[in-house]
Amino acid sequence: MTATNLHPHSAVAAGAGTNDLRDIKPPIDIPNGWVWVGWMLAGLAVAALVFWAWRYWQKRRAQAPPVPVVPPHIQAKQKLREALALIGQPREFCIAVSDTIRWYLEGRFDFHAPERTTEEFLYELQGTNLLTPDQKGSLGEFLKRCDLVKFAKYEPGPPELHDLHDSALRLVEETEPIMATLQAVKAGEQT
Repeated sequence: MTATNLHPHSAVAAGAGTNDLRDIKPPIDIPNGWVWVGWMLAGLAVAALVFWAWRYWQKRRAQAPPVPVVPPHIQAKQKLREALALIGQPREFCIAVSDTIRWYLEGRFDFHAPERTTEEFLYELQGTNLLTPDQKGSLGEFLKRCDLVKFAKYEPGPPELHDLHDSALRLVEETEPIMATLQAVKAGEQT
């Protein structure tokens, strides 16, 4: 019998099992409980800050006064008043007045007028009941007269331009909502 057979630990002593030896393991990090508390407090602080900012934004939005919607007939009357400043420039005046009427009809009746030619616009308008036949006729005449100035380089005098302006204003006044007309009459009676 050999010496390795006699005692089981004698083989390790003789160098036969040197592969079984392992190196010392590095120390294990034991987390500090206070680090986790710090991270949790930081997370809560961020969450509180986000909540505070959200509430502040909500309060500001609630306090902001809503932008008042100006009715189309009031906008049109204002733009027609402003167009009078261009009466010395017939082409610019007619562009301003006809564009005002087109935008008014779109805002008042949801009839898409600004992006159509006069012929297309009048043709589509004939198939609706948005205006009376007289209003449709006067609108057609108004737009054709404006087109002469805008595209055919016709130069009307101030009386004809004032007539165009009056025609546009009359159309707005005839088609403005009834409630607006009643409110204007009542306001006139109170003064």
